[in-house]
Amino acid sequence: MDAQGNGEIVVVGGGVIGLATAVVLAERGRRVRVWTREPAERTTSAVAGALWWPYHIEPMASARAWALRSLEVYEQLAERPGATGVRLVEGVMGETDLADVEAWAAGRLPVLRRATAREYGAGSGVWARLPLIDMAVHLPWLRERLLRAGGTVEERSVSDLAEADAPVVVNCTGLGARELAADPSVRPVRGQLVVVENPGVRTWTVSTAPDGETAYLFPHPGRLLLGGTADDDEWSVEPDPAVAAAIVRRCAALRPEVAGARVLEHRVGLRPARPAVRLEREVLPDGRVRVHHYGHGGAGVTVAWGCAEEAAALAASS
Repeated sequence: MDAQGNGEIVVVGGGVIGLATAVVLAERGRRVRVWTREPAERTTSAVAGALWWPYHIEPMASARAWALRSLEVYEQLAERPGATGVRLVEGVMGETDLADVEAWAAGRLPVLRRATAREYGAGSGVWARLPLIDMAVHLPWLRERLLRAGGTVEERSVSDLAEADAPVVVNCTGLGARELAADPSVRPVRGQLVVVENPGVRTWTVSTAPDGETAYLFPHPGRLLLGGTADDDEWSVEPDPAVAAAIVRRCAALRPEVAGARVLEHRVGLRPARPAVRLEREVLPDGRVRVHHYGHGGAGVTVAWGCAEEAAALAASS
């Protein structure tokens, strides 16, 4: 029986959104193929610092609901950090009001309080225990989970979604949706980070200066990720040495021991931003279905599981 008649679903896009959606579908008994231009280790998701927190995503009300559902999943995965890459780590979210966080996350975070002066100087911040995901571990784990559920992953470039020979296609192409879905509202938000040897930092920090510049430090096994930037409509994926130096300076202002840390790597990723996440079902003239699932900005990891369940429901309703 050919793909038109066997209920197969093709998910286009192999980042965290595509893989999570494919996992949900496969574990619900659907036949799923993932088409990805690059292996998961080379997608934009692989560059993510991957602290759970809804960031640079709209609509925020939906993003928070998706994030809280994803939090439940990550808390379970954190019971096996070595396998899944997910740990629950404490740290401070600077320039954040506790009441604002409690309004949507009270009772859902295991640790949530005001940061003390010792933890965040004179600034106002929130101390919390949040999922911190090591994407170098998590993405391969997601792929293996999909394969165990009977799904497949094919590395192939797609120039038109019509190439997918299945009755249902889920478009998880992120920034690629500018072309594949003819959607110019999807645009890049460039993020650069510096990976250094960890001089002993055990907690994460996110800080935003009055001029809007952000600094973050995310401790992962064997390394420390320093960031970051959020440059709208910047397409370059080449690391900028001046930007890297500024990132290190900002992070060293928060944690002085970082100043002399040996640099291991420079990374750049292009977040797929959109005025609002596109999560909708489209019925084509020939009766085939496309589910569009892209535009998650800087929160793809944060909302992945909540979004994936909604996308899977749209795909499975065909």
